Amino acid sequence: VGIVQLREKSLPDRELLARARQVRRWCREAGVLFVVNDRPDIAVLSEADGVHLGQDDVAIADARQIVGPDRLIGASTHDLAQVREAVQAGADYLGVGPTFPSKTKSFAALAGLDFVRAASEETALPAFALGGIDANNVRDAGAAGAKRVAVAAAVAACSDPRAAAKAIRSALPD
Repeated sequence: VGIVQLREKSLPDRELLARARQVRRWCREAGVLFVVNDRPDIAVLSEADGVHLGQDDVAIADARQIVGPDRLIGASTHDLAQVREAVQAGADYLGVGPTFPSKTKSFAALAGLDFVRAASEETALPAFALGGIDANNVRDAGAAGAKRVAVAAAVAACSDPRAAAKAIRSALPD
């Protein structure tokens, strides 16, 4: 994988920071980027490479004040208006979706492959198709324009995470 995102919704702050610092060490050793979900403060304290924000998190401009100019800020988007807003606000990359039903998060509605296609055409920012991506559907996401994907259960819940990640990544267009 090229990026690891720490997504812990229920840990107390001290435990979250300790976990983030450990993941930071592992990512440095592996030579991959590390981002923290939702929490620009924890991203800074753990020396993460960036923070990933959802639609209900602090605004990109506010996160930029916390993380500074050199850390990445990613934003989850669910429609083209949100894509445009994130681009204008200065996001460095986008999450686009949800593409498929997910085992790790519930969604009221799916944006689907049409949104992946539209977002790919809308901006040149790096974009990650997200939501239910696995080895069985990653080619569909790639055919819709995704060059990158975000996965959770497809890797973390299998017996050989390395092989799963490799299979998913190799199925994407170059």
